[in-house]
Amino acid sequence: MEIISIEGFVVYTLSYGENSKILHILTKEKGIISVISKGCLREKSKLRVISSVFTYAIFHIKYKEGKLSTLISADVIDYLINTKSDIEKIGYLSYLTELTKNVYKQSPEEEVYKIFISAILKIEANFNPKVITNIVELKFLDYLGISLNLDGCVECASTSVVSLSHTKGGYICSKHRTNEPLYDAAFLKMIKAYYFVDINKITELNLKTNVINQIDSFLNIYYKEYTGLYLKSKNFLNNIKSS
Repeated sequence: MEIISIEGFVVYTLSYGENSKILHILTKEKGIISVISKGCLREKSKLRVISSVFTYAIFHIKYKEGKLSTLISADVIDYLINTKSDIEKIGYLSYLTELTKNVYKQSPEEEVYKIFISAILKIEANFNPKVITNIVELKFLDYLGISLNLDGCVECASTSVVSLSHTKGGYICSKHRTNEPLYDAAFLKMIKAYYFVDINKITELNLKTNVINQIDSFLNIYYKEYTGLYLKSKNFLNNIKSS
């Protein structure tokens, strides 16, 4: 057994015995690891606060590869106070956490972790959570094996496109458009920008509400029809958005 310090984010917790928890931590270097936090449910436990879901910290643990490790302590990187005090932001955080956990299981790559952390920090910094979430969703399509073709028309590669097709998986030009809806240039431009933007480098988001909502609607349908993911947090988020 070795003692390590590792950056991570608690994506799920499970009560264990009367006073302990098992934490599932998505880490930067070792993927999702299981860690027992002994006695953390006791009122005076030093592990109580850091053993909650959505804790983003440097965790100090007695590490057993492939087995249940033991939490010693943690240094919180960001308490995400702004996010956790807003019901809408909590909804987006819950959804992104569950989505990331499922994407990582299919594609255990460090970049998945980096995209997720960048996104939650932007939401904490008061950037539009719907936009940030949609950017993540678009980027995650690559790791789910159902990425959109945003280079040009999926039929002829023309860059003069007028629509985006769920069924064909990408841009469509006027010549090859059948029953796909016509989208304005702002939508077609911004969904491509979403895909290529470095979340860390976002300094402002000046987008029209109708474009934001169009992109969100498109991705909702695409995820529902092609990812095979059925996330409870998505229903919670949809309820918040419709209330």
